[in-house]
Amino acid sequence: MSRMHNPPHPGETLREDILPALGLTVTDAARQLGITRTALSRILNGHAGISPEMARRIESWLGPERGGRAEIWLGLQMDYDLWIAEQRPAPRVERAPEMAAA
Repeated sequence: MSRMHNPPHPGETLREDILPALGLTVTDAARQLGITRTALSRILNGHAGISPEMARRIESWLGPERGGRAEIWLGLQMDYDLWIAEQRPAPRVERAPEMAAA
């Protein structure tokens, strides 16, 4: 059962919404984030995900009051990753037995 229909990769949000709103180039944003332009380009193009460290960088960069909370970015990445996983056939697993009441 899909939780969300085709959520965007968080890099797309950075590329399409955040960088234009800030008037920044990829090079400028990468410098401000303290990462290489290549590393940021990989995220912006969906070839790399938002790691916990990257989420912390975004929080410091944008500030929590401007949508930069690390939890938000990690949640966007998790939504995307889970949606991708749900597009594949379900893994074959054996159901765990019922748990005894405590």
